[in-house]
Amino acid sequence: MNDITKHRRVNDILLGPLERPALKWLAEHSPVWITPDTLTLVGFIGTVVITISYLLTRLHPGFLWLASLGYIINWYGDSLDGTLARHRHIERPRFGFFIDHTMDAIGELMVVLALGISPFVRFELACLVLIGYQLMSNVVFIITCVSGEFRISYGKLGPTEVRVLLILANIVAFFTRDILIRTPWIALTIFDIVIIIIAALLFFFAIKTAIVKTIEFRNKGE
Repeated sequence: MNDITKHRRVNDILLGPLERPALKWLAEHSPVWITPDTLTLVGFIGTVVITISYLLTRLHPGFLWLASLGYIINWYGDSLDGTLARHRHIERPRFGFFIDHTMDAIGELMVVLALGISPFVRFELACLVLIGYQLMSNVVFIITCVSGEFRISYGKLGPTEVRVLLILANIVAFFTRDILIRTPWIALTIFDIVIIIIAALLFFFAIKTAIVKTIEFRNKGE
């Protein structure tokens, strides 16, 4: 097993050329009283905002806009906490890795179930995304343990791109909430289609990565 404090972080995302300079600037200009722990809490607050907003869409679709704000708050806290720690040279690799991904797992559960309860996504499709996320997470964490590579992005897609996609889905859902795409089996909303795409990508990358790494480790005799 590799030492978690020495793992190599890989985050080669489509929006990286925009995100990395933005995070660097935010880290350099963050006041002293903002700490990585503060940002982790801010990220989770964003998750709570998203969750409550999706639940409240049962009362009014306008809460989709609040959910989008929650994604921005979540991005700010969740993406900046590690960058700020590295900028200030106050990394705590084990604590940071544990708390960050534990909060991510809890947050993912909250958001996806709230989406399934909302009037925009079928509950079974929301559960399918949750299963795909857990499968992908397990593959990523196992690879981190056995090879020391912690890969956040796959196919140029990472958490930031997923947030952007969900914000766009919120906007489209607000303006097309009465539009249904009918199939021979079920009627789907636009948001249902987005969720199906995300689930398919999660399953695809999880299965592909598992197969590739299995062959790689077998050929190396590891």
